Amino acid sequence: MYGQMQSTNRPTQDGEDEGSRNYMGYPSSNPPSMQRQLTPGTNFASGNQVMHSQVFGGTPAALNSPFPGTPRTPATPGTNEAAAILPQLQNIVSTVSMGCKLDLKKIALHARNAEYNPKRFAAVIMRIREPRTTALIFSSGKMVCTGAKSEDESRLAARKYARVIQKLGFPAKFLDFKIQNMVGSCDVKFPIRLEGLVLAHSQFSSYEPELFPGLIYRMLKPKIVLLIFVSGKVVLTGAKVRQEIYDAFQNIYPILKSFKKT
Repeated sequence: MYGQMQSTNRPTQDGEDEGSRNYMGYPSSNPPSMQRQLTPGTNFASGNQVMHSQVFGGTPAALNSPFPGTPRTPATPGTNEAAAILPQLQNIVSTVSMGCKLDLKKIALHARNAEYNPKRFAAVIMRIREPRTTALIFSSGKMVCTGAKSEDESRLAARKYARVIQKLGFPAKFLDFKIQNMVGSCDVKFPIRLEGLVLAHSQFSSYEPELFPGLIYRMLKPKIVLLIFVSGKVVLTGAKVRQEIYDAFQNIYPILKSFKKT
């Protein structure tokens, strides 16, 4: 009926037969040339598949799309969107050994930007501006460097702190430098239903909004801890190398997409 009403609204052009006029008002009855190829038991959908394969050159398997000429192809949800979002490194924690015992009081008295309060914390806290980092220097000769934004910055800062210790007269070396933790963050740009996420992934996540506003998701492979907030902000921590941050986000993004607030 719908096809007949459409076809009657337009007068027949010169050289145009009745069958082609009905075909132009999709969906409508099939042209006579198409009707001969359809068996009496063929339904409307299969009829359109044959029409599409002859007119547009598509295959019947790709014709489940409600729009002609746009065959559906399998897609991995969230893959393309996740690739466009790259977590940014916010903090790197590294450790190094200077291979000698240190007099923390002497370091605190003679070094710039250093503070030492043994009643509060048993290490000298030293800071430099470039790269903007903070070091915890212990009497055993161990040092922890925090605040760097990249692996190279962390190594450079640790070398600068070791050089300061050397200038104070200690036989400091630069041994066993190792990155212990990397922290990254990103924004997926849509709100997330944390209540639904914690119910569906209760084995890996915990959510106590009275204590902390974010959902804590403990991924097993890679072994990364994610803090997920309702605003769409995500913090990833616990990585030893940069690629673990990226892999963890690629894994979590389709899950976050499925719990997007509408």
